[in-house]
Amino acid sequence: MDVSANKIAELFRNRGGEFLSSPDSISNRLKDIKAILFDWDGVFNEGSKGGNSQSGFSEVDSMGTNMLRFSQWLLHDKKMPYCGILTGADNYAAYDFAKREHFRKVYFKVPNKIDALNHIEEVHKIKPEEVLYVYDDILDLSVAQKVGIRIFVRSHAKVLFSEFVRQNDLADYITAYSGGEHAVRETCELLMGLNGQYNRVIQERVDFSADYQEYLNERNKPATTFYTIGKTGVIIEHHVA
Repeated sequence: MDVSANKIAELFRNRGGEFLSSPDSISNRLKDIKAILFDWDGVFNEGSKGGNSQSGFSEVDSMGTNMLRFSQWLLHDKKMPYCGILTGADNYAAYDFAKREHFRKVYFKVPNKIDALNHIEEVHKIKPEEVLYVYDDILDLSVAQKVGIRIFVRSHAKVLFSEFVRQNDLADYITAYSGGEHAVRETCELLMGLNGQYNRVIQERVDFSADYQEYLNERNKPATTFYTIGKTGVIIEHHVA
């Protein structure tokens, strides 16, 4: 299914996805993406909270993030994409997911998320235009207005906010599905199609190929590090059990 960007776009439009930038434009910008960042609440889930304030994830989305990272690794001549989570809350499910999937960093309880983006640029020398961000709500807009590719996760309740995103050019694609309906997997499938690696990625994973094993070994080497806002208002590393 490695077909043209427009054909891929047709498949996603038929499911209810909405392109605010052309598929070809997104495809071209993927060549420059070095970092993939996700919000947590409302993206990997519906954002519901209980007594323990947990909001989980699905294996469907987990597989999607792994395959997307593999596809970008192949696209960029085996250079591992930086992957992280930005959350304004204290989400232990996000911490478990990030550690299991070997995401590089989790920024948590960061009320102004642009601070996390600036920290990534300062520490890793990754420019905002080299970042892809998947998000769903108001707290994310300071990042969305700066980065290279923006994926907005649909929520039918956010009628005026969705229109605000459209009118202010704050997304390149609006998902067909919500966070609780596997919007992350939809996003990953779309991006793998647009970066031209979909068929290869699936087949190499099925075969457990030498390239996939090399990618997996490299992916699993670094431990996840966690950052939050310290007492002085500066982002600091913070151990999470």
